[in-house]
Amino acid sequence: MKNIVVLTGSSHPKLAQKISESLGIELGSCKLGKFSNQESSVEIKDSVREKHVYIIQSGCGRVNDNVIELFILIQACRMGSAKRITVVTPLFPYSRQSERSQKKRLPQHQIGTEIMSSLLQTNDQQPLPQGTFAQSFMGMETDGGYRQWCARAGTLVAHLLQAAGADHLIAMDLHDPQYQGFFQIPVDLIYAEPSIIQWIRSEIPGWRQAVVVSPDAGGAKRATSICNKLNLDFALIHKEDVGGTRESMGLVGEVEGRPAIILDDMIDSGSTIGLASEVLKRHGATEIYAIAVHGVFSGPALEIINKSPVTAVACTNSVPQDEFRARCPKLRTIDIAPMIGEIIRRTFNGESVTQLFVHDEQL
Repeated sequence: MKNIVVLTGSSHPKLAQKISESLGIELGSCKLGKFSNQESSVEIKDSVREKHVYIIQSGCGRVNDNVIELFILIQACRMGSAKRITVVTPLFPYSRQSERSQKKRLPQHQIGTEIMSSLLQTNDQQPLPQGTFAQSFMGMETDGGYRQWCARAGTLVAHLLQAAGADHLIAMDLHDPQYQGFFQIPVDLIYAEPSIIQWIRSEIPGWRQAVVVSPDAGGAKRATSICNKLNLDFALIHKEDVGGTRESMGLVGEVEGRPAIILDDMIDSGSTIGLASEVLKRHGATEIYAIAVHGVFSGPALEIINKSPVTAVACTNSVPQDEFRARCPKLRTIDIAPMIGEIIRRTFNGESVTQLFVHDEQL
């Protein structure tokens, strides 16, 4: 492949190396570091003039440093007369900090209480408190009458990527798909679903008898998509979020005497997987597997997984997994480098990316 350069930031050089190997090209040379005052230093050693540059940077590790480093890499390529700059973010940074996602932090039963309270006060023809329900519904708190609005950090990152000079974005399984609409540049939203389906077929014994479980209502669409492609049954864990206890979670579906596969887009604190696995165990699941696209594993996540009844936890390598696997023997890694490499090849040659995710019905 001529006139293509693949560069990597500091977040995940191992993944970038695998992607370049799958493309049959060498990874571009650039020097990354810090000045004495801790400002990011970027020096691209290969010529990018009139070339299509792909910059691979995932939103993990020292996220703030990696984001700034990404902006500088884009600007360096732009000043180096690159013909086109594509940013590849397997995990889009700040993708969980949209206004919509912060609204979800308010317990649903509290929203219902505010609605009933407002309706009762309206029927009694009493004046409503200033902004009481609106503040609760929007996920805001008050302190001395001041409204504390949610920051849209993810939207800001989207604008900054474009301001830095990016021409195209490739992102995988956005936590909030709404981010795709925040860009004025082309966005290719790709999915780890084909790799996950292949892992289920090859690594889970008796997968044809398994039940695919969504740990919450928000992930039901993702889980049912895989159910339909593998012709498996579906179950849903319902969370009432009353104090975050096990008693607030119930199962809709039948898993007794069958393997259960929990599907989620991200494992961060690990609490959802831990609670969901205990619910499935109490309902008679023989083996419990957890699969997530992004394995962040912050805080006590690995400790929770080690103590949980989960048989194995599989995540893609959108985030470096070597350190996590050393601390948790249950972890498995789904390699997405060949898939991303194929997507880069297709976008470079002007071929269809969507066609890559058309499922073959033959099992």
